[in-house]
Amino acid sequence: MITLTHYLVLSAILFAIGLTGVIRRKNLLLLFFSTEIMLNAVNVGLAAISKFYHDLTGQMFAFFIIAVAASEVAVGLGLLVLWYKRSGSIDLETLQKMKG
Repeated sequence: MITLTHYLVLSAILFAIGLTGVIRRKNLLLLFFSTEIMLNAVNVGLAAISKFYHDLTGQMFAFFIIAVAASEVAVGLGLLVLWYKRSGSIDLETLQKMKG
């Protein structure tokens, strides 16, 4: 039987994978993917706790986080395409050399 602990361990593992991706950030696209993994890890935890307590509040927060993540991806990918057209690369080192 799968318990709340299993879901929370899965959530912690996913969050650790996402955090590792954010810390190692070499590529802007991978940074976005790592952020999405971290947000989905939080969603798994919220949904599991919500089901455990028979309350829909955690699931509502998870839906709100999904909506915020979708808007973040839309804006982030738009900026990514613009930066790639301007510099020809999506490496983070090129962002540090920006000229005003």
